[in-house]
Amino acid sequence: MEHEETGCRAQERPILCINNCGFFGTASTMNMCSKCHKDMILKLEQAKLAQSSIDSLIGSCSSSSSSGKDHAISRKDADVDGSEQPPDDSGAAVVAKAKVGSSNRCDACRKRVGLTGFSCRCGDVFCATHRYSDKHDCRFDYRREAQEAIAKANPVVKAEKLDKI
Repeated sequence: MEHEETGCRAQERPILCINNCGFFGTASTMNMCSKCHKDMILKLEQAKLAQSSIDSLIGSCSSSSSSGKDHAISRKDADVDGSEQPPDDSGAAVVAKAKVGSSNRCDACRKRVGLTGFSCRCGDVFCATHRYSDKHDCRFDYRREAQEAIAKANPVVKAEKLDKI
């Protein structure tokens, strides 16, 4: 009776997260804890991004096929797994390998690495002995990467030589 006169509500019992993670959820986060809610939002954004990229690929393929162009893939531009790769004009041999599943062996000595494998920028996994780029003939162009990073961080600013009167 007293609650009706003052307009106060009795507090509801805490709601457990619907993902059964053990934390409490709120109605504002769809009865999820903050971590589960944030993970769900990230998954939705990634799904939207993937769908938009698929739609753009489908749109570009349908428009190019309607123009009647021949899509012949040369063996030089085709990788072993059949995926087409554009030729690299810069001369660098930076090619990311598309692997089917996770590799658990060193690509240099074929030693089992398990969870302690080191992944390199060239896309391969190596043991502790071959983890450095000079030990496994790395294909990644570190020099070009550093030059691009320096050029991006330091834009050229050129002032006039003489002040105009």
